[in-house]
Amino acid sequence: MRQEILVGAERRRRWSAEQKLRILAEVGVGGATVSDVARRYDITRQHLYQWRSWLRRHPSGIDDGIRFLPVERVDDQDVQSGFSGAMGDDRVDILLRNGRSIGVTGDPPDALLARIIRIAEMA
Repeated sequence: MRQEILVGAERRRRWSAEQKLRILAEVGVGGATVSDVARRYDITRQHLYQWRSWLRRHPSGIDDGIRFLPVERVDDQDVQSGFSGAMGDDRVDILLRNGRSIGVTGDPPDALLARIIRIAEMA
């Protein structure tokens, strides 16, 4: 009986949910496209699209990463941002892990804000 032994890196890899989220979060940062990120991790673009699709169908898997922190208002002189402040004094800019930012005015419910953040991080 003859057996064949394959030597080298196994092509089938297992990615944890945290790894998938981290990899997906790189899309769009610094102009990185899906193709760029896929090449960086030696996977196909289809993997990223499948992961993104799965996350859209199972959003409860990513709620654990969203945390709300207390914020403190500072003078406009102390902050150097690209926003003119024309939206009003109650505007809050949220910088996401993937480099995108969200401008929020008023006091939206936590569930709505979490959903907006989730959508912006997955887009």
